[in-house]
Amino acid sequence: MNIPTANPEASDFQQQSCDVLVIGGGPAGATAAALLAEQGRDVVLLEKAHHPRFHIGESLLPANVALFDKLGLRDELERIGMPKWGVEFVSPDHDHSVRLEFSEAWDKTMPYAWQVRRSEMDEILFRNAGRRGARTVEGCRVRDVAFDDEGATVQAVLDDGAKRQWRARYVIDASGRDTFLATKFKAKQKNPRHNSSALFGHYTGAERGVGKLEGNITIFWFAHGWFWYIPLADGSTSIGCVCWPYYLKSRNGRPLAEFFAETVAMCPQLTARLANATLVDDKIYATGNYSYTSSHSSGERYLLLGDAYSFIDPVFSSGVYLAMHSAFEGAEVVAAALDQPARVGALRRRFERDMRFGPREFSWFIFRVTNPTMREFFMYPQNPMRVKEALMSLLAGDIHGKTPIWRSLAILKTIYFAVSAAHPKRTWHAWQRRRRNIRDLGPLAGENIVEAQ
Repeated sequence: MNIPTANPEASDFQQQSCDVLVIGGGPAGATAAALLAEQGRDVVLLEKAHHPRFHIGESLLPANVALFDKLGLRDELERIGMPKWGVEFVSPDHDHSVRLEFSEAWDKTMPYAWQVRRSEMDEILFRNAGRRGARTVEGCRVRDVAFDDEGATVQAVLDDGAKRQWRARYVIDASGRDTFLATKFKAKQKNPRHNSSALFGHYTGAERGVGKLEGNITIFWFAHGWFWYIPLADGSTSIGCVCWPYYLKSRNGRPLAEFFAETVAMCPQLTARLANATLVDDKIYATGNYSYTSSHSSGERYLLLGDAYSFIDPVFSSGVYLAMHSAFEGAEVVAAALDQPARVGALRRRFERDMRFGPREFSWFIFRVTNPTMREFFMYPQNPMRVKEALMSLLAGDIHGKTPIWRSLAILKTIYFAVSAAHPKRTWHAWQRRRRNIRDLGPLAGENIVEAQ
């Protein structure tokens, strides 16, 4: 790959230097900055917004808990989080719902996670990076990164228009869906097997479960995709609809709040839970065409972490876990690049494999979650040869450890194909429908996050 060289006309920037510059102060960037700063590195962490700032993606996985333990932040997550012990599935084609708990997974030591306000959680992670020694800068948007043989020149602009420039030995891109370096290197690719859009907002007064069930996430299927239902500790509930682009395009300029209300009305079970609920600030958000990946996740002097590398459908709430896990793995690569360059080649190859592994394993099920055969598996869960335990381990995020789930997941996939083959007409119609659903319709009104007033 041809890496751009530093810009010689950038001399008017106020320049500083550092070992590692991190673009993006979300879960991936803040975690990586904290780990590297704790090693004594000179780390600069740049965040374009100011914490606390709004972000969607409030449901965490049990595998996240161990990562927060390693960062010494479990108590802070307990303080802000709503305990999440499991997941409920509601189907329009069945007269019952199904509740599954993470304690039913293969490893019984990861029984819960949390639902969180991302504005609160992300700020906790960002401030932790500062406490551990990272130089944190908010309201600072990176405009350019240019690499040379010794490192990189990073140009940024503060909210007040002041320019800043850093010379960094290494750059970590944790810019999330901005995908700063992937876009710069033309490495970002729309996922050809998935193409979703989303509408979402927050409600007060939504119906909740009782006791231990109060914090569980609920997944509602409906004709054009699925809804999430995430209870938060402050009494509000995050409601979102992940739908196919053709459906979002049918909005035809109508106010988002009106369109979202019409969409909720298509799901009677969800409508019932929102009978006494009120939309917070009358705001609905939309985003479109958001499933993508990048051709690579590392270079000689940079890494792509979390959503800066890949983003997949959020049905299994994998985003924050994959982002933080990538930060732990990436920190080892960066440390070697700075201190032991002979090790970097092997570590980068392992990192590339690891970055592809997580999205791939989740995606096999994500691509099929709206398929009638897979829906039957969720609505009538069975555990021959421990396939249910293995699936619950996947839903818990337990994919990078030593839990021996892979043989059982392979058996589950074999059962899926066998059942699909036994119902050829249903399988054919489902495949045809999915082909229509994922077709690219061009730019949508919700391509970037917008809000209805």
